[in-house]
Amino acid sequence: QMDVKTAFLNGDLEEEVYMDQPEGFTISGKENLVCKLKKSIYGLKQASRQWYLKFKDTITSYGFVENTVDRCIYINVNGSKFVILVLYVDDM
Repeated sequence: QMDVKTAFLNGDLEEEVYMDQPEGFTISGKENLVCKLKKSIYGLKQASRQWYLKFKDTITSYGFVENTVDRCIYINVNGSKFVILVLYVDDM
């Protein structure tokens, strides 16, 4: 078992997303500027999907194949040996 502590912060964004400046990070006279996100952040609607896509790209590059029925199951077969990987999200 493995836990990716900041998984949702690793997703790459497919579109431009802007947000207000966080409290305490505004510069006097530039309060109306916004921040353009380079990566997903917590609370972003697409954060979980973007992390899943990044995970899928990474794990399949190691030879794992996504299950067509349950997309959270991956398998890697090497001769008579195999690895089954199950992905789940637990935000506890």
